[in-house]
Amino acid sequence: MTETTDPYDVVILGSGPAGLQAAVHAARAKTRVAVLGRLKQSSLHKAHVENYCCMSHVATGEEMLAQGKIQAEKFGASFLDEDVVAVDAETHGRFRVILESGQILSAWSLILAMGISRNRLKVPGEKELQGKGVSSCVDCDGHFYRNEPVAVVGNGSAAASGAMTLLMIASRVHLIYRGLEVDDRLREQVERSDIIRHPEQWVAEIQGTEALEGVTLDNGETLEVSALFVELGAKGALELAAGLGVTLDPEEMRFILTNKKQETNIPGIYAAGDICGPPWQMAKSIGEGCVAGLEAAAYAKEQRKK
Repeated sequence: MTETTDPYDVVILGSGPAGLQAAVHAARAKTRVAVLGRLKQSSLHKAHVENYCCMSHVATGEEMLAQGKIQAEKFGASFLDEDVVAVDAETHGRFRVILESGQILSAWSLILAMGISRNRLKVPGEKELQGKGVSSCVDCDGHFYRNEPVAVVGNGSAAASGAMTLLMIASRVHLIYRGLEVDDRLREQVERSDIIRHPEQWVAEIQGTEALEGVTLDNGETLEVSALFVELGAKGALELAAGLGVTLDPEEMRFILTNKKQETNIPGIYAAGDICGPPWQMAKSIGEGCVAGLEAAAYAKEQRKK
């Protein structure tokens, strides 16, 4: 392993919208910044954006991430296209970040912006049609399918509430599940609604070439739909955070708790974006990234003086 002798002021874990915005603000504050991760791993990468303030046209997530990296690099941020395998605290108030290549970075402050990893169905057609009708976010992509038939698959509240939301948008909504694990209030809403329920079924295959055309269930039935929303619940990228003793939300233990400065319970560690919890919106991630970048830079400057 090789260790960087001169510590970074701010090391950012994650190169999605939260991490990129944090990099822009931290670098502009004249601090030494490193951003870790791959742009294509961001959930924004395959998305289309139409609801971001001051942007009238629909833009691709891939394009926006590329521009964000250019902006951050312009202000002096460095990008390392690899993942982190471990993080721990070292002496003198610094953090040690171990990369998959074996390189070790030292940092005065950390920003956790790794997003969340969404579970997949792992069925034929899912990977090929991701972003072409297969989505994991009703709030993000539901409006692209106004007055069109859609389906939602999942057993929990994310699937049930997502299906209820889509009733106000789509022409027809299918809900595919095995044992709906939701509270009685939400269950009653689903049962009283116009949602077409497919209990004790699951998705076996997703059809389509350039765009999604249909979804085949375990019983062989094929639903002709324009979109499939995979709402299996989200598992946050929290292993690194938990190892540092960062406090998670007490109810689900999936998201990092922060204050208005995006500070965690550990001095010098900040968090921003999807890893801090819903809503899964780029605007929220960028706002939190801005605050985290400014605060982490200020903290690092103070630590350097000691």
